[in-house]
Amino acid sequence: MKKSASVLLVMLLAGCAQPNPDLVVQKDVDLSKYAGTWYEQARLPNRFQSKCAGDVQADYVLQSGSVLQVTNQCRLQDGSVEVAIGEGRLAGGDSTSKLEVRFAPSWLSWLPMVWGDYWIIQLQDDYQYSLVGTPNREYLWVLSRDKEGDKAKVQALLEFAEEQGFDTSNVVTAP
Repeated sequence: MKKSASVLLVMLLAGCAQPNPDLVVQKDVDLSKYAGTWYEQARLPNRFQSKCAGDVQADYVLQSGSVLQVTNQCRLQDGSVEVAIGEGRLAGGDSTSKLEVRFAPSWLSWLPMVWGDYWIIQLQDDYQYSLVGTPNREYLWVLSRDKEGDKAKVQALLEFAEEQGFDTSNVVTAP
């Protein structure tokens, strides 16, 4: 009887769980305006940036059509710079806000698992601030064109992200 009650409780709780609603993204992103250098102002912790101590930046160069060359870099604790070069592309459909990126070698690009979501959730001030995340709400970045971002604008983007279902309680901010 205890086992039946436990199974029933688990099923009941699973039925109450709310899936993440669709993530609202920026409409009509002009990739030629989005291209350029962006500086990280805040992010959710992630394993691939765990060694970064600061000076995180991303450079996007628009290639043919809707393909972006992506160069990410950050300063490590010892002062050296780590660089990762990859590629970005439209994720499918007609949205220029939903991109996917890969840092695996190009000969592996046919594998779906090497591509990660990169959704532009919101742009502010004529492409001066960008809120980027993933539809599962595990990854989030606030980027700006200036190395020293406006704290009020960064906070406003983080609040919008929270409204979209991101847990911003442990966000990492740029030093």
